[in-house]
Amino acid sequence: MTETFDIAIVGAGITGCAIARQLARFDLSICVVEAANDITLGASKANGGLVHAGYDPAPGTVKAQVNARGCELYGRWAQELGFLFCRTGSMVLGFNDEDCAQLEKLRSNGLANGVPELSIVGPDRIHELEPRASASATCALWCPSTGFVDPFEVAIAALENAVANGVTFMRSAPVEAIEVAGSGDDVLFTLATPAGNVRCRYLINAAGNGAADISHMAGAEEFQMVWRQGNIVVLDKEPRALMSLYPVPTPVSKGVIVTGTVHGNTVITATAAVREPGDTQTYATDVNALLTGARKLVPDLDTRRVVRAFAGGRPVIKGTNDFFIGQSAVVPGLFQAAGIQSPGVASAPAIAERMELVMREAGVELHERADWDPIRHAPDDFDRAPLARKKELIESDPAWGQIVCRCETVPEAEIVAAIRRRPGAVSVEGVKRRCRAGMGRCQSGFCQSRVVAILASELGCDPSEVLLEDAGSWLVEGPLKGVR
Repeated sequence: MTETFDIAIVGAGITGCAIARQLARFDLSICVVEAANDITLGASKANGGLVHAGYDPAPGTVKAQVNARGCELYGRWAQELGFLFCRTGSMVLGFNDEDCAQLEKLRSNGLANGVPELSIVGPDRIHELEPRASASATCALWCPSTGFVDPFEVAIAALENAVANGVTFMRSAPVEAIEVAGSGDDVLFTLATPAGNVRCRYLINAAGNGAADISHMAGAEEFQMVWRQGNIVVLDKEPRALMSLYPVPTPVSKGVIVTGTVHGNTVITATAAVREPGDTQTYATDVNALLTGARKLVPDLDTRRVVRAFAGGRPVIKGTNDFFIGQSAVVPGLFQAAGIQSPGVASAPAIAERMELVMREAGVELHERADWDPIRHAPDDFDRAPLARKKELIESDPAWGQIVCRCETVPEAEIVAAIRRRPGAVSVEGVKRRCRAGMGRCQSGFCQSRVVAILASELGCDPSEVLLEDAGSWLVEGPLKGVR
């Protein structure tokens, strides 16, 4: 079976989802084709969620052009799409004269890139802004516009809004081959996938670490991806979320960063080591480097409170430290959004905006739909809801009072809603990313069997068929005790 669309976007990470949402406003048929069985199972999953302000990229690079703009757009996107966004500001801490000189260079970079209100501050101001910052810091680059998000929530919200506006989401559909027919303005792409073939007039490559393969299959630019692995550590919730604290960056990394999260945890992110493609193992040496680096920035940080360590790979194009966003110079009709490493999350709204501009410049006709709706109403979050709303929800359905995840106060009805949304969860981790069931300090130790049972009931399958995450990750063998 072959379905035909005007545009196919390969990849449902934060970049592909943001582009889908941006283009859904136009009178075009669009399909997002994802290899995995859910949203954000690649580089976007293993991410600290920082919305970097844009003072780090070298002026004139594509990164520089989209980073500060993306950070600026987050306020509007959060309001329209209903995801959590905290703009707490950040400091890059310096400890000696050499660091102070580097901070001045960063400030100049930032000003050239359009980052607002950057200033160099001394010890008194540092501790006024963040009392837990190291007393050894002698100077800092203060940036009020830095923030953080939950990267899963941003991508899910963007794609939900796109789907509500008519975009098709095709999951479990790895692209195995691409046929290119025609030439010039009459190119037609056919993507072969196990879930069915997709034919399109325009193809957008947002495949993350698989972007080089998609470009090669389409006969376009040849490049190679480097797996720059990052280990990340999550600490239990704090009474007060920390401001984002950075060290002076290196040429390949922003260094070990300590930051809060929208849900009150502390995250230590991230190492940068070139490893074999697909390596998502955590390494003791990397975790120790994270904890050591974090204590330099926040000496009183209780690193015994680690609840999770995980790793992922940044999609870096070999030979460049920049994004590749634009129309292919080899295959007309193919548009590249490749090499979207850090600051990819921060840049996502602006990458989407830039992709729209690139397509317009290439002659793609984009006519806004009369029924375009930019608003996505966030689902009820029982844990954060006011008491009156909690009472109202329980009265509407007693399942709102049946708490499944005690750590994050997630009731049965909220899990059911996460599965029934479009596109909804089809795995235990998919539920976790949508409503945080299993995201707390016990990391699913208490609630996982209940989540499996609810998924089995909602998906109409046996518990033994319920997946932890992607294909093949079964959790249950034999009868599940206590299944209703």
